[in-house]
Order: sequence, then structure tokens, then C-alpha cells
Amino acid sequence: MSKKIAVLVGSLRKDSLNRKVAKALIKLAPKSLELEIVEIAQLQLFNDDLDNDNNRPVEWTKFRDKIRGFDGLLFLTPEYNRSMSGVLKNAIDVGSRPYGQSVWSGKPGAVVSVSMGHLGGFGAYHHLRQTLSFLDVPAMAQPEAYVSDAASLFDDAGNLVSESKKESFTAFMGAFAKWVEKNC
Repeated sequence: MSKKIAVLVGSLRKDSLNRKVAKALIKLAPKSLELEIVEIAQLQLFNDDLDNDNNRPVEWTKFRDKIRGFDGLLFLTPEYNRSMSGVLKNAIDVGSRPYGQSVWSGKPGAVVSVSMGHLGGFGAYHHLRQTLSFLDVPAMAQPEAYVSDAASLFDDAGNLVSESKKESFTAFMGAFAKWVEKNC
């Protein structure tokens, strides 16, 4: 039976490299994983004052309910000022509340950082892993996935054209499938 994996893309750009990498990873994943991109752009900024039955934004409830239905998590983040994107952090915050009811807890996860630069989002990758540790998301440690020079990996139609990246993405997704199976 396949495991359902929520894919959270921390970039909202129309031509997002993170989304292109996410789609490539989905295509290269083993059949034991059923991956779905869960949209986060619609989530209002988290404000604890709103998180009650009288004020709670309906988008928060829908998002939380959707994430609860997944077995594992795959996070893709760009690097903004050596950290994850604000929109991804907001989604994480929305899912972690109300206190004691986090939708993230216990779900195995993995992190992929994507950058146009040469460092591959190293700072964002580790900052996100630190946050996941607090949220009780057992995050796969190896292989690490820092995708650098990402713009050169795709053709104009958004297809992954780098054979070496196809190989490394396939290996990453194979390791992730084993990680999910071990931790579910």
C-alpha cells in the first residue's frame, strides 16, 4: 500500500524553481509513494488571537485537516536571508497550532532546498530542519538535498534536463521512501 506524502513548496513565484524541482521529484518517486503538492499561498498569516471557534480562518481548518490525511511530508524551500521562506514558515506555524494539536507531529519528513546560487540554500535547509526537530517531525538526515544552480536544470517547458540530477533525485526519493516506510 502506498504512503501519502504532502509536498509543501515554499515559493509562490509563477515560475518557481522549487515547484519545478517538486514536480521532478514527484515524477521520479517510487510507486510506494503517492505525492501531492499542498498549496499554502491561501493561508492567512498566523495570529493566535484568531485561532478559536469564533474567528478561525476556514483556510486554516481546511489545511490542517488535509495535512492530517498524509503519512509523510516533503518540504521544498528557497533561501531567503539564510532561512526558509516566510510563506513556508507561516504554513508550518498554522499546522502547529492549536498548542498540543500539531498536524506535523510524528510524520516522517525530508527537506530539499533549491537555489539559483551555488550554495543550494544551505542555510534555509538547516534552519528548516531545526524547526522540524521541534515539531517532532523525524527528518531524513541522508542523503541531503541542496539543489544549486537550479535554473540551469530545466528547459523552457519546465522539464528536468540534467541527467545527473535525475539520478540524484531518483536516489533521494528512493531513500525517502525507505525513510517513510521505516518511520510510519
